[in-house]
Amino acid sequence: MISFFRKNSFVLLLLAVFVVADALIAIWDPLVTSRRFYKNDFTKTLYHHQWQDRGSAFYGNSAVTGAFIEQESRSGLVEMGLSLGKLTDLKAIMEQELYHFEGPLVIGIDVHTMIDSLETDNTYQWLKPWYQPYVYAYRDYFRDTGTEVACQLTQGLLKLDASRFEACAKFPETLKLSSTDPFAYQPRWIDKELYFGQKSDQELRKKWHDYDQRFGWMSQHDSKENLEALDWILRYAKEHQLPLRVVWMPWNTRYALPDYMPGLQEDVNRRLAAYNVPVLDLLQRYESKYFHDLVHLSRHEGAPVFTKEVDAWLLSLEKPSR
Repeated sequence: MISFFRKNSFVLLLLAVFVVADALIAIWDPLVTSRRFYKNDFTKTLYHHQWQDRGSAFYGNSAVTGAFIEQESRSGLVEMGLSLGKLTDLKAIMEQELYHFEGPLVIGIDVHTMIDSLETDNTYQWLKPWYQPYVYAYRDYFRDTGTEVACQLTQGLLKLDASRFEACAKFPETLKLSSTDPFAYQPRWIDKELYFGQKSDQELRKKWHDYDQRFGWMSQHDSKENLEALDWILRYAKEHQLPLRVVWMPWNTRYALPDYMPGLQEDVNRRLAAYNVPVLDLLQRYESKYFHDLVHLSRHEGAPVFTKEVDAWLLSLEKPSR
């Protein structure tokens, strides 16, 4: 054993240095703490609420981000729409106690929320396996930021035209390093994507055919993991006395609803009814004029109407029945 360590001491030392360095970087967690790095929608939610990790929330995917205007709502709900967010993500957030939900918790479900195979943002904190090195897990983002720093050095210290280098072409606005501000940088975008105006019929038809090709053939079997996550969330809410509400998010009624939705909605509603969860069905209630595309309400036309309707519904649930 001693002989083995002697023969491989250099390699083992390098491994130890890497492990310690990776652990220190993970503690720093630059994808959360540093504006030099990309931020996912969960981190953006925390950032815009002074890193408060507890409260009432309206959870869902980007349909919720586009439709619910937190600043105009009287509900007190935190807008927690996550790009490509699913119920499996909500379950993971709860299990890992990344956010402490205090009622009510409103869940927005649209035509994509329950699709197991839908790709997601791989930087969400709950998706990283515990055994995977931090630097390896987020290598693409370290490469992106590292390239930016290299371009800054090129144009700031070496006085070269960084735009001549292909890798630097995407950083035209990069701040130059200088003797007075050697750590200057262009902060990464920290706001969520909103949806303004309305796409043309041609664009919407193309998007509908894209959705139909990718998801139109699916059945409830393709939502198995998310249905199991829903059952887990329902049990969790009951055990922790967490008031739960569900909103079926609007779909652009000018276009045919995906074939899998009626059966999926019936299945989900049956599970919700078993736990007496109030449901607001807006799936096919809004005219096309309120939409930016097929699943996102326009910020100026549809979102204010949606926010007021959800507020009124939540208020009605608080009033005692006569």
